[in-house]
Amino acid sequence: MSLIEKLGPIKGRHEELSALMSSGDLSGDEFVKCSTEYAELDPVVEAINRYEAALQEQDDLQELLDDPEMKAIAEEDMYRLKQEIPALEQKIRLALIPADSADKKNAILEIRAGTGGDEAALFAADLFGMYRGYAAARGWKIEIVEASESDIGGYKEIIAEIRGASVFERMKYESGVHRVQRVPKTESGGRVHTSAATVAVLPEAEEVDLQIDEKDLRIDTYRSQGAGGQHVNTTDSAVRITHIPTGIFAAIQEEKSQHKNKEKAMNLLRTKLYDLERQRLFDERAADRKSQVGSGDRSERIRTYNFPQGRVTDHRVNLTLYKIEEVLSGESLDEVVDELIAQDQAEKLAELDA
Repeated sequence: MSLIEKLGPIKGRHEELSALMSSGDLSGDEFVKCSTEYAELDPVVEAINRYEAALQEQDDLQELLDDPEMKAIAEEDMYRLKQEIPALEQKIRLALIPADSADKKNAILEIRAGTGGDEAALFAADLFGMYRGYAAARGWKIEIVEASESDIGGYKEIIAEIRGASVFERMKYESGVHRVQRVPKTESGGRVHTSAATVAVLPEAEEVDLQIDEKDLRIDTYRSQGAGGQHVNTTDSAVRITHIPTGIFAAIQEEKSQHKNKEKAMNLLRTKLYDLERQRLFDERAADRKSQVGSGDRSERIRTYNFPQGRVTDHRVNLTLYKIEEVLSGESLDEVVDELIAQDQAEKLAELDA
């Protein structure tokens, strides 16, 4: 199917949405849904109209090239169109890539210390600091949901919620094993050690995303525990909710209120179950894809932070930046994410054209 043939349905849907919004027959929620989709299609349809007009102008100019008096002007306009048309084609082709319905969602960030003991826990804290800085730079809000601190100030595990515009669209590329090479603070001999932490980024699920039968849930309450096992309070405010069919659970003890802990645990459980279903569908659709970019494969080593050389290397796109401090502050993380998005788009375009 040619590019022109693929554009008809997009323009048709744009016109259909316009008619629906003008009809007065939509409920409030339906109108919001339609207007959101219409706004997303608007720049695409504008590009399509410009593209079709440019193609028509190119045909008209072809005839003028044979006119001695108009040839110079026609050649100048032809040169402009030869730059404009490919750019419009690329913009439209990117718009034809099937959208990930989760891209606009908020995200749940989970960081767990891996191999390396105390040093891995300190590295997990560094990664959380990177994402906190990145969130601040993009105007997102980040809130710790649950955290288990190590004895020397790192995190054995930390779970946070990130809210803002298109959080998952950019954060989903962070899922995987992150590796650090440096001299640990606890190492007196000055030898470089390698440690790791695992990052998982899950699109935050809403109640409309999946239905959970209450009969499938087991809810346990217990007394909150602090560092070293001491009780944080004297009431059974901590909550653990288990989804019996899958064995997936969520446990929250951060809040003093059992009700708030239950609400947060349920939200986290819903997100984990939603992610499980997304992974299953992804595996079915993309079994033949060679690249791991955007797959959320958390067993894959994706990035190395080498302190002695001051470099960060993302192994999926073979990108190395000699600005480790800027990346770990969140300031330069976009440089890595932009490369990952570009590769992901290139692979999806290749699938689209196949």
